[in-house]
Amino acid sequence: VQLVESGGGLVQAGGSLRLSCAASGITGSINAMGWYCQAPEKQRELVAALHSGGSRTYYSDSVKGRFTISRDDAKNTMSLQMNSLKVEDTAVYYCRIVAGPVDYWGKGILVTVSS
Repeated sequence: VQLVESGGGLVQAGGSLRLSCAASGITGSINAMGWYCQAPEKQRELVAALHSGGSRTYYSDSVKGRFTISRDDAKNTMSLQMNSLKVEDTAVYYCRIVAGPVDYWGKGILVTVSS
């Protein structure tokens, strides 16, 4: 099983990035998918989540209205569209998929937002 994030990098404040998470080898029904971020010296926290076939979404207050989570089942990918990026969005971003009783994590990708 592999989750591989892509699309990170350096962007100026106010800019946009689109993160993708490519999943392979997952068996079982997917219960939930999500993106987390971890800034230096801070705990990992949930940014956005997608539940039950895409019918329910969650966004943290800090990204609501700026970030959009989506999934493409045909391509086995999950994405996070990040708009109006702020310096405080700088962090390593991780994708997570919960399938049955198993919890899968990507290795993370760095997003740096400069002022």
